[in-house]
Amino acid sequence: MKILQSVAVKQILTEKSKGKLLASYENNRLSLQKECEQLRFECKKMEHTKKFSSPSLKIHFEKEINTRQEKIKLLDFQIEQLNILPLGSELKEQEIQALVDVKVGDHWEEIKNKREIIITDGVITELR
Repeated sequence: MKILQSVAVKQILTEKSKGKLLASYENNRLSLQKECEQLRFECKKMEHTKKFSSPSLKIHFEKEINTRQEKIKLLDFQIEQLNILPLGSELKEQEIQALVDVKVGDHWEEIKNKREIIITDGVITELR
C-alpha cells in the first residue's frame, strides 16, 4: 500500500544560496516600492479627474499602499535575519508530498516520522 506523506525540503545556506536569496529579497522589495509609487501616482491622477468619490478612493489606495509597505517591512526583516545566519544553517524552503510504501511488518513510528530532503546549491545532498 502507498500513502502520501509530507516531506520538508531544506536548503543549506552557502555563499551562493545566500547571494541568490538576498538578490531575490531585494528584487521583491524594489518591485513593491515601484508598486507603491505607481499607486500614489494613480491616486493623484484619479483625484484630479474627479470621476470617483475622493474619500473612499483615497482610503482604497492607502490600504493598498499600506499592505505593500508591510510586505517591504517583512522583506527588510528577512534580509536582516539572513545576514545574521551563519553559513551551513538549514532553511526550510518548502514542503512537498511524497508517496511512501507501507507493508505489513513495517514500524509505524519510523514511517510517520517527518522526512526531509536537504539541498545544497540546488543539489540534493541528503535524505533524512
